[in-house]
Amino acid sequence: MEKKIKVGLIGAGQMVEYHVRGFLEGGAEVVAVADMNAEKGKAFAAKWGFPGEVYENLSVMAAAHPELDAVSVITPNKFHYPLVMDALERGLHVFCEKPPALNSREMREMAELAEKSGKTLMFNLNNRARLDALHIKKLIVEGKIGRINSAQATWQRRTGIPCFGGWFTTKAIAGGGPLIDLLHMIDLALWFMDYPEPEYVLAQTFSDFIDNPEFQGAWGKTISLQGTTDVESACHGFVRFKTGQVLTLHNSWAELVREEDTYVALQGTETGVRIRSINNNNTCELYSQKKGVSDDKNLRFKNDDDMGRTRMPENFIRALRGEAAPLSLPSEAVKLMRLIDAVYLSASSGKPVRIESNGQIEPLN
Repeated sequence: MEKKIKVGLIGAGQMVEYHVRGFLEGGAEVVAVADMNAEKGKAFAAKWGFPGEVYENLSVMAAAHPELDAVSVITPNKFHYPLVMDALERGLHVFCEKPPALNSREMREMAELAEKSGKTLMFNLNNRARLDALHIKKLIVEGKIGRINSAQATWQRRTGIPCFGGWFTTKAIAGGGPLIDLLHMIDLALWFMDYPEPEYVLAQTFSDFIDNPEFQGAWGKTISLQGTTDVESACHGFVRFKTGQVLTLHNSWAELVREEDTYVALQGTETGVRIRSINNNNTCELYSQKKGVSDDKNLRFKNDDDMGRTRMPENFIRALRGEAAPLSLPSEAVKLMRLIDAVYLSASSGKPVRIESNGQIEPLN
């Protein structure tokens, strides 16, 4: 009988149950939990029936469980980089929540260490694992969409500032606001386009409503009405790639829009695409012209109630066992965070930004 992959959890926050379900679906065994909040960690371990002690950090957990093969990092953004680096240095495979890091420098160092150590590093860019997204990717690979000339990536909310006044709205911990938090649709569009190299970025952020508790909605309980709120509430941008392709992006937590909307639209030379997820209901539309007649299709899939959040960690385990190709790669995460850096730099400088071949990001004079 094949040895089960043994996983340790670092963090018992909101996303951890999805990770656990995915690991178990993949045939792994969760053997340990670490969380600085002992009460939260113990409550989670008891709910799932995990035996043994809840550890205060990775170091103590790894010492107590030398049989660990992999860890899952489910912490505020600031701690992704040090925990991933520590785990890789210990010879562990790593599955990490999004965003990959606070910036591209951190992500580049993680990717380099993963390659050097020969360990698998994946990130929970879970929308790639949705059934509709996997189907569209298959059509793209088969050439049925054609060349994707342009794409639009949107995740907009009217009232959706998460955990108002807590770490989500604190730049030093989160790295930014909705641009970095809701980067899923940007990643999905780039994945569909085969992650082309960006050349120019023009973007603007807005913070009109970030300190207004009326715009927090239902995304996590209020942490503090007097807490830090030094990130953007909305971001709009435009990217031109070296291939001539273009991407329009729009992310917001708080903006006067009609309603929350989450979608990627693609304009291919053979077929147009729009996939949308709202309130856990997915729609997938294809648009084409045949002999002067509009030939459109509306595809229906079994709803992914968790937007691929279980299927992604399951893929991590199957990739470790050699049963599947990993659905996310460190090299893609480096490009994603470099683009995020460029968007923020364009917004802060008020200028278009050029991304050089060596990864250097400079505002245009």
